[in-house]
Amino acid sequence: MGKVIDLEIGMPKTATTSAAAEINRGRPGTSTSEDLPRPEGYGFDNYGHIFGSAAPGAAPLDDGALGREVAAMDQSNVEYGLLVNMPNNEIGQIHRDHPGRFKIFPALSPLDGMRAVRELERLVRDDGANGYRVSSLYSNLPANDRRYYPLYAKCVELGIPVRIYTAMTYANDRPYELGHPRHLDDICIDFPELKVVAGLAGWPWINDMVGLLRRHPNLYCDTAAHRPRYLGQQGSGWEMFLQYGNSLLQDKVMVGFSRYLMGCGYDELIAEYQGLPLKEAVLEKWLYGNAAAFFGET
Repeated sequence: MGKVIDLEIGMPKTATTSAAAEINRGRPGTSTSEDLPRPEGYGFDNYGHIFGSAAPGAAPLDDGALGREVAAMDQSNVEYGLLVNMPNNEIGQIHRDHPGRFKIFPALSPLDGMRAVRELERLVRDDGANGYRVSSLYSNLPANDRRYYPLYAKCVELGIPVRIYTAMTYANDRPYELGHPRHLDDICIDFPELKVVAGLAGWPWINDMVGLLRRHPNLYCDTAAHRPRYLGQQGSGWEMFLQYGNSLLQDKVMVGFSRYLMGCGYDELIAEYQGLPLKEAVLEKWLYGNAAAFFGET
């Protein structure tokens, strides 16, 4: 097997990722931090009900976490990966400590207007940020909300891509369709030069995702947060995605292993991709070639 690129290295539950999660997971419609107690299992707590012990959360961080991640990547021939949920102020140091091993897309609030635009430019120019990350499930604003548009324009100007959360959210205190693929259509129409990757591949609206990938030349997707073995399972809902991803859309699909969410290592997940009914050349594109091309490295 050749080289591999991971489109979502979700770090283990650490103190650092815990701090980032607390910042991101605000309570929609509440402007104060003095929140009243909420019903059990409400909001993001519902992820624990849906995913059990694998649900995203927080745990103590030790200083060697990223070093061990790089060692695991080396063992499985993962050249680099997109590191998610890290604080923006740590981007520069991560790149200095582990040059060339991670792509990092900062998340910035569209509600901060031009301050966010200026901060994105600073993070790219000074700290080596590699793109911009939009998570509508946190902001409670769909990705085509016009308040994001100055940030998208800056991405085009800087020549960086944007990764947009595109899937249903299980946080049951906000609309389930905040990440619907249809929101990407406006963005791709209004910013045809912007390179967009739809994170999590649009589940459960797979047919919509496939249609939009065919429609927009600069729209791509990744498979993060989905167990690869189920992509080829009859009745899973992924049938059209797999059919087109093995043919007309073979240059549009990148993999995100999300191995901490899955509770296993790279090798096991890579083997599951190898077990899918994909052409050998297509498998190489999914695992490496498409991401290398997306980041302009081929």
